[in-house]
Amino acid sequence: MHEKNQTLVTEIVLLGFQNLHNFKIPLFSLFLLIYLLIIWENVLIIVLVLCNRNLHSPMYFFLQQLSLCDLMESTNIVPILLQTVINDGAVLSIVGCITQLYFWGVSEISECFLLAVMSYDRYVAICIPLRYTSIMSHRVCVTFILISWATGFGIAVLSVNLITMLQFCDRNTINHFFCDFFPLLGLVCSDTSFVEIEVIIQSFPVVICPFILIIVSYMCIAHAILKIVSNTGRQKAFSTCSSHLAVVSLFYGNFIAIYVVPPRNQSQTINKVLSLMFTLVIPITNPIIYSLKSTDIKETLKKIKEKMSMSSLEMGTMIAPTGMIL
Repeated sequence: MHEKNQTLVTEIVLLGFQNLHNFKIPLFSLFLLIYLLIIWENVLIIVLVLCNRNLHSPMYFFLQQLSLCDLMESTNIVPILLQTVINDGAVLSIVGCITQLYFWGVSEISECFLLAVMSYDRYVAICIPLRYTSIMSHRVCVTFILISWATGFGIAVLSVNLITMLQFCDRNTINHFFCDFFPLLGLVCSDTSFVEIEVIIQSFPVVICPFILIIVSYMCIAHAILKIVSNTGRQKAFSTCSSHLAVVSLFYGNFIAIYVVPPRNQSQTINKVLSLMFTLVIPITNPIIYSLKSTDIKETLKKIKEKMSMSSLEMGTMIAPTGMIL
């Protein structure tokens, strides 16, 4: 009987946002515009850090990885989101659904560790400035990044493997715009208690440990800032970590609202809106927050703009005489 039910479910239907009516085209256009901006902003950050020597510091190296993480998350989910909006739903194969869940897990887990590493970087920069270069060497930074991504890919494999071992019933409809963990678990007809226990166990190293590291880092940073005598020094020290603190607040605030608060206590509509924060709002906000606070990025963009202006002027001066001769 279980085998029959399992073979029946070959596709997953994502309902997305139902009954949009006249809002379908405006909402599709808005989501598409945000997605294009996400790609442009995050690719710009990645290229700037890669090509500009002034941005070859640990902070911008981690920011580049954060942009890569946000880019992966949005590219994994937003195309299906757009399809659910314009077509009143979308159909994915079980393999496609689980693959989407896997890469979503990789991006979320990796981002948890990246934010923790970035908080440690800010702690060393403010609390141990004289030893910053030796502690946060290029080798150490690369090691932190490799651990973050390897942990993301590894733990996501374990979670997805647990899902593939379960048996699905005849139901194949998810009231969501992507294959999230709990909605997909709701389609399972076998016992899910083992999976839920495993997820709780995995949440400790994935979510709780990085969060504790972030809290401890900022407690030490706050203590160090309070010791600074001059107001200018305090403002400068606070400005170096305010961007990261804003990003952490956005990320963990939404994470707790969706996955720590029991899902049964929330309406599915609220869950979808909160999930939009992960897939659209945070990826488009992160580059803006860091760019507004970073004088290095502003100067780099200013220099690029000046070079482009000079190049266009040089092209104009080369074309003008040719036109006169003609």
